[in-house]
Amino acid sequence: MNGNILIVDDSPILRKAIRKSVVMAGLPATAIFEAGNGQEALDLIAKSPFEVILLDLHMPVMDGEQFATVWNKRPDLKHIMIVVVSTESNIERINRLKALGVHTFLPKPFEPEALAKLVKSHFGAAA
Repeated sequence: MNGNILIVDDSPILRKAIRKSVVMAGLPATAIFEAGNGQEALDLIAKSPFEVILLDLHMPVMDGEQFATVWNKRPDLKHIMIVVVSTESNIERINRLKALGVHTFLPKPFEPEALAKLVKSHFGAAA
């Protein structure tokens, strides 16, 4: 996988930690971008292509579920792997996200190796 990764989380501290995990996991990203909410993510997607989005759910302006709803309605974005990185435990919300086509969930906190395994398996690479 060589491509851009987008980290979407309203916490700058958590974005930094997730960025560090991406680097530590050895994911061969071309570039890593950050957004503070779903709307900022959509704005970035309009300017740059992405392979993977690491998406928090609990954010102001546009939360992760709202973003996933927009993403689901856009065939031009369906190639992007969506990994929800969240503390969410509400099974109904998780099921709604799965129905929207979110690829997988990674509970916070997580190990960089877990992130690498999920992303690499999506692209058919050895974990």
